Amino acid sequence: MTTIAITGSEGLIGWHISCYLYGNSEAKVIRAGRSDFTDSESIDRFVSNADVVVHLAGVNRGSDEMVLNENIDLAEKLASAIDRGGRPIHVIFANTTHADGESVYGHAKREAARLLGAAAEATGGIFTDLLLPHVFGERGRPFYNSVVSTFCHQLAVKETPIIDRDSQLNLMHAQAVAKLIVRHVENPPDSSQQLRPSGTLLEVSELLEILKNIAATYRDGVIPELSNDLSLDLFNTYRSYVYPSIYPVPLIKRTDARGSLVEVVKGGSGGQSFTSDSHPGIVRGNHYHLRKVERFVVLRGEATISIRRLFDDEVINFSVNGEMPTFVDMPTMHAHNLTNTGSSELVTMFWSHEIFNPDAPDTYAEMVCL
Repeated sequence: MTTIAITGSEGLIGWHISCYLYGNSEAKVIRAGRSDFTDSESIDRFVSNADVVVHLAGVNRGSDEMVLNENIDLAEKLASAIDRGGRPIHVIFANTTHADGESVYGHAKREAARLLGAAAEATGGIFTDLLLPHVFGERGRPFYNSVVSTFCHQLAVKETPIIDRDSQLNLMHAQAVAKLIVRHVENPPDSSQQLRPSGTLLEVSELLEILKNIAATYRDGVIPELSNDLSLDLFNTYRSYVYPSIYPVPLIKRTDARGSLVEVVKGGSGGQSFTSDSHPGIVRGNHYHLRKVERFVVLRGEATISIRRLFDDEVINFSVNGEMPTFVDMPTMHAHNLTNTGSSELVTMFWSHEIFNPDAPDTYAEMVCL
């Protein structure tokens, strides 16, 4: 069994690759934080147990001195541990296209790549240098990881985003980065290499217009158009900034002499709807998705929707009932379930943005309550 050691596991790419591996690989994963770099014994243990080291830890923002020193310091400590280990391992470094430029950040990442590459090759290992474009995704830090994160946060709290400089972005979702890294873990190259993956080219102004449309459409209770990977990735990223504060979202129940009617899902994305009956006490779900948009709406009875982010202990509970219909859209990479907490039959409608594909279900078993 391959052992993959990940530095910076709590960061944007680190969390996404951890989530991807959790559901798609039998590899043993060691997740390291900044504290593991505090002494040589900790980092030596980290490296000695690894077949592959994925180095994601770094500093994106701060003073020039901090950005330069901390990025190089982390690489030096990891490279020294690899040297002391004296055995061949595959080192994958999440570098950046900024390394082509003359900024302090670019210089720091360039030097980090040199240090790690030299250590890997000196011990008979392989070095993969990934010069990544503009990476974005759920759980990114506003004003730190990505302009996508910043715009999504501002739109979620109803602030007005401002464009400082309209330039071209090369956008790549963090799950795409995760898949790329795992592919090179499972099929390592014969020798060291430098890769330049490409995403989707978009002007900052174009990005903002797309996100403003997503935010306005979703605020009106409509699922935006999700016909391509970029629109789905941007929608899922935006949704991560409104969770959990906006849920459950009330739906309008229209009643007349014939009975009642509730519009559960509005949008042009197609997908699949289905309903279920659940006896009192029955729990449905206990799974998570990496990309799928999924909506729960209780039409009759009482229930609790419980949600927990992967690698976290906190469970958020939403009490819902059919008398006052509401919806909760499941955030990606969060385990979720639905429990009939009433004394009668529970009728629930579920919707997902895509038709279920048994060959690629994007549904991974995971208990909400550990």
